[in-house]
Parts: sequence; C-alpha cells; structure tokens
Amino acid sequence: MRFEEWIEMSTSLRTYVISFVLPVTVASWLVMCAQAQTPEIGGQKIVTLTRTATSKTKPELTSVTVMPGRGMELLQITANFPGRGNVDVLASPDVAEAKKMLDEDDNANGDLAYRLGSAFLVPYPNRIRGKLSPDGKTLTTQWQGHTITLPANNIGKNPGAERHAMHGLILKAHTDDVTEKTIPGGKEVTGVIHAGDFGGHWLSKTDLDFTITLTADAVDAVVVAHNVGAEAEPMAIGWHPYFNLPSGDRTQVRLHVPASMLATVDNYDNVFPTGKLVPVNGQYDLRAEGGKPLDKNFYDDNWSHLDWKNGVVTVTLTDPAAKYGVKIEGVSPEIKTIQAYAPPAKNFVAVEDQFNFADPFGKEWGTMDTGMVTLKPGQSTKWHVRIKVFVP
Repeated sequence: MRFEEWIEMSTSLRTYVISFVLPVTVASWLVMCAQAQTPEIGGQKIVTLTRTATSKTKPELTSVTVMPGRGMELLQITANFPGRGNVDVLASPDVAEAKKMLDEDDNANGDLAYRLGSAFLVPYPNRIRGKLSPDGKTLTTQWQGHTITLPANNIGKNPGAERHAMHGLILKAHTDDVTEKTIPGGKEVTGVIHAGDFGGHWLSKTDLDFTITLTADAVDAVVVAHNVGAEAEPMAIGWHPYFNLPSGDRTQVRLHVPASMLATVDNYDNVFPTGKLVPVNGQYDLRAEGGKPLDKNFYDDNWSHLDWKNGVVTVTLTDPAAKYGVKIEGVSPEIKTIQAYAPPAKNFVAVEDQFNFADPFGKEWGTMDTGMVTLKPGQSTKWHVRIKVFVP
C-alpha cells in the first residue's frame, strides 16, 4: 500500500469514528450512567412517576415514588400548589435516608417499612394475637380449622406487653414485571408480587397485582389479590400512609372520619381490641363536615360503620394554617374500617383504609364479620384507594 493511500484510509477511518462510533458510544455511556444513578432500595431500582403541573389556580399531583424492592411501597407523593411550588404529601425521609433505614438498619421482617411513606399491608393489616412459640419469634392462630403461624414481630413498650403479629407479610417482598407507561393525563406503574404462601406463613398461594397511577387530580393505588392455589384462604388488604402536616402546627389540623362506631381497645400500648364497638363521641366523633381539630389528642383507633357517598368513603385531613388539604377516598366496598394513628409529638397523621378490624381471628369478636375476605381457588379481591389534594 502506498503511503498516500494509507494516509487517506486513516483519515476516513478517523472521520467514521468521530461521526458515528463516538456519538453512539457517548450515548450508550450516558444511558448507563443514568441507569446507574437510579437508586436501589431492597435490591430493586425505585420508580418515580412525574408530571408537570399546568394549572395556575388549583393544586395538582406531580409525582409518586415507588419502591418495588419493598412490596411496591410508596416513598413519597408530591403536589404543586400555585404560588408555593411542590409540597410533600407524605411524611417520609429522602431517598438516601430511606435507603439507609431499609437497606442497613431494618430487621429481618422489614418492620421499618411501615415507619415511613406508605407500606402496603397484605394479607393482614393491623394486629393479630395468638399462642406464642417458646422462642417468642412466632405465634399461631386459627382460621376455619386451619392453623396459621405468623412472625411475632411487634410488642408494646410497657411491662407485660404481649408480642403479636402486625402489618402483613410483604414488607420485604420483591416485585416482578415492573412496567412504567404513559396514560391519558398522566403515568402509571404496574407490577406483580408472586407471594405464594407468604414464606410459609399463610394458606394456599397468592399473586398480588399492583397498579399505581398518577394524574393531575389523583394518585390511585390498586392491589388485586388472586388465589392461585388449591385451597381457600383469608385475605385482607390495607396500607399505612403517613400524611404530612405542612404547617407544622398539629393542634389546628382537622381530621374528618365519616364513621359512627369505634372499636374499643385495652390500652394505647397493646392497642388490642376488646371486641366491643361503641358509638363515636367526644374526641372520637369526627363526622363534622370540616372535621375536628387534633389539638393535643392521641389517636390509635379504628372506626367502622362508614358513611359511603357516591361510591366512596372519604377521610379528609385539613391544615388550615398551610391552606392545604388532602382527601383519602376508599373506593373498594371491601374496605370496612379506617385506622388512624396520630401521636401528638409527631407531625403526621396515618390514615389506613383496610378491609378488617384488628385481630380478625380473635375470639373476642364472637361471630361478627371482622372483614377478612374468603378467597376460594381462582377467586380475587381488590383494594382501591385514591388520594386528592385541595385548598380548604
């Protein structure tokens, strides 16, 4: 090859590398960097759905952050209020702190998951009592002649408090087939948890389909439980959202719960139901349209006999000082109770739409329907709750 030909070929090769290969390489590198920068919690990348607010007169939902590696738990929801910008709807730490809590500080059962954001509670929200094992790690209870063995993962702080099971079995579950897509007016993420027998703690086998949808007007959370096994099983679904109080002044925040009956408990340490329902009164009567100020009242209570209107039961949390309000709409008729947790020293209120009363297998309830849905093989049940924001 002549020297001039070699020079010409080398120049052409450099031109090809610069004009084609280099941009492709850089683009691939940028994609890999973007993927690497998406944090993982629970061994799976978090998913953040976002949209840009367009209204200059009314608040709109703008984002929802989901953790597929932690049972599709919602880490945060944000909403834009014209003139104020984005506001955190949930009382929850940022991604870095949440990662430390859940990936480094948490226990084997994943109990820190229900201390932030909004964890989904399946196949049972709330507390379940039973016969404690000698090592204190598990308990047994009975359902229709079947023995169920559960992690005894919670206990009160007072001397003599009883260990019990609490808040379900998917706090550390991984999610398969996580898919994001654009829908009319917003975005959506779906996924499935093949829960099986929930690590040997439940009957039959269960698949859980999750759909989280973000639009300007609402965040919708839907969980559908399918019995894919060969025997009947009990099923209840709920969640544990900590709603933020933007003003920081809890005393003037107002809570509206449209319910006429309250489940009495032994005390606020165990919070075990006595099996008695009483008419709401005093600080527990929250039926007034504008709600009742939290003041310095403590709540960790369960309301029932809910007032449904236009196909939904709506709990309202209003922070007048911040000109901020959030509506929690229960859509599924299987939602029988509302649990609210509001300690005076904290800047949040947890509002938990759930199928069931606490300790649903307990003898204290007698023959009363405690809200557990019986799923025969091939049957399904759906839990659906919608979050909206408004200016009061």
